[in-house]
Amino acid sequence: MISDNYITKKFYGILPVEFNAAMLYFHKDGIAQQLIHNLKYRGHQEIGTFLGQWHAKDLKEIGTKHQFSEIIPVPLHKKRLRERGFNQITTYCTALSEELQIDYNENLLFRKIYSKTQTKKNREARSEVSNSLFDVNFSEKDAGKHFLLVDDVITSGATLEACAKALLKIPDAKISIITIAYSES
Repeated sequence: MISDNYITKKFYGILPVEFNAAMLYFHKDGIAQQLIHNLKYRGHQEIGTFLGQWHAKDLKEIGTKHQFSEIIPVPLHKKRLRERGFNQITTYCTALSEELQIDYNENLLFRKIYSKTQTKKNREARSEVSNSLFDVNFSEKDAGKHFLLVDDVITSGATLEACAKALLKIPDAKISIITIAYSES
């Protein structure tokens, strides 16, 4: 597990991230790419469950001192969810939730605008789109919580940054980020 390095550098001076980690390194034609593509585009949800259980064991072993209140997935727009039929990160998040005994909340954060895939865009193009994509639907019971924001792959960090900024609208919220994989491209 890669912790507090690549992701830390992505968000240093941009976001107050409490903890962050990526489980795998994603590169073209690598095993991580194959796993995530099978999960995301071929519907092999069992991969998400397996990786979530595995990552949870790693998180337990490092004994993270952070007490996460809820696991929050990067959401898909309702239209994309209908097109794909599932959010590729759901089974990963539910496995983490079960193993770590942390609530999973897929309703707090939502995507406001439907957009094309960002996989081929550079950081600047992703940032322009991402800053208006997400919002939160919260109440006073969400104040002061430590949210574990989860995505499949971090590349530029723009999507996770936009999600975290939306979550930080909640009074006294704290953010931590984990991903299945990270890519330097």
